[in-house]
Amino acid sequence: APRASPSYRTWRLVLGVKYGYSCRVPSAPDAMPVAPDAPSPASPIHFEVLATDGRARATRLTFTAGDRKCLTPMFMPVGTQGSLKGLTSQQLVDLECQVVLGNTYHLANRPGTDVLESQGGLARFMNYKQGGTLTDSGGFQMVSLLDLADITEEGVMFQSPVDGKEMLLTPEKSMQIQNAIGADVIMALDDVVSSVSSDAARFEQATHRTLRWIDRCIEAHVNVKHQALFGIVQGGLDSRLRSICLEGLIKRDKDLPGYAIGGLAGGEEKAEFCKVVKQCCDALPQNKPRYVMGVGYPLDLVLCTGLGADMFDCVYPSRTARFGTALVDGGTIRLRTSEFKNDYRPICDACDCLVCKQYTRAALHATITKEPQAASLLTYHNIRHQMRLCQQMHESILDGGFGSFAREYVRKQFPKKDEPAWVRAALHMGGIDL
Repeated sequence: APRASPSYRTWRLVLGVKYGYSCRVPSAPDAMPVAPDAPSPASPIHFEVLATDGRARATRLTFTAGDRKCLTPMFMPVGTQGSLKGLTSQQLVDLECQVVLGNTYHLANRPGTDVLESQGGLARFMNYKQGGTLTDSGGFQMVSLLDLADITEEGVMFQSPVDGKEMLLTPEKSMQIQNAIGADVIMALDDVVSSVSSDAARFEQATHRTLRWIDRCIEAHVNVKHQALFGIVQGGLDSRLRSICLEGLIKRDKDLPGYAIGGLAGGEEKAEFCKVVKQCCDALPQNKPRYVMGVGYPLDLVLCTGLGADMFDCVYPSRTARFGTALVDGGTIRLRTSEFKNDYRPICDACDCLVCKQYTRAALHATITKEPQAASLLTYHNIRHQMRLCQQMHESILDGGFGSFAREYVRKQFPKKDEPAWVRAALHMGGIDL
């Protein structure tokens, strides 16, 4: 039965948040076990590459405070203001979410850093203590709130969409807020430009400013023993600018426990997106986690994993659920449409979540436009879909079968073999041919 499949049982043996860790020895010769680096006694995280298969990596990230462990590839749901819409913190634990994101800018506005600090940090405020937390720097709001932002060398002046008050977010202020929020992973403030912008001079400016700001972030970060500061690679779709930023960040490697690839997933051509991910993963240190920001489409998770990425986040699974769309192994289904009126199957036969065990497509179709609970149920399923996908990828890498897994996954998405050229190209860049 799908809910008791060997792969799911095996994952539960290695998932650390609830069950402790005991990693299987890779059973196939193509899966290469990698000796872990000795952890730095002062590092807030310990990162181990357990196995590689082509460019894909199965890794374990341990937050040294509390000895909480995560396995990658890992998708991280977004709880903008300390909660994921439609789900409780206990449900996040039940879904086996390993890390949850918060948004620095919005958390600073509401409920405010004073409230979070008085509660002992974001995890305690959320009552989410079994997993990890990550906060972005506020840099993404330079794109999402561009009409309300004024960017200078000092920082970014935002006008609050809530009450109109102005807030100057500098690298120092971003670190101060994130230190107060207390997330396990915090992001450096970077200068973000929309990936579809045609302003070459602005990309040049933003790339070099990101490197100047990283030094200010490193200097201002005061909780280095408990919070891991990740640098963010910028440079748009320009390989030259990406190389400049990569080289600059790697020079500061001793101060950066991990790296993120930013400035993507904003509407750019997918082929260009994949080229940038590959370029960055090829250049970044092997012994540090690689986080592709803003990526949440399941197909993108598979392709980016094949290019060497470890961590991902996006609002997509929860946002699309609120519009009645469910994630399934072959893509998506829109439960609002009339074709599901008399469909008494679960959303996904292979899914082990409580929604698929207890609700039919017909029942969800009848309530999705009328009852808020239906959106919560779809959110629950979609997040579990992402967790299962990452679990399956992790196991396939350990077994030396990621290439086969990726091929089968793409074939489910495109059964007529009409996959776009960029999908084939991305797989090829990862050493996988259909």
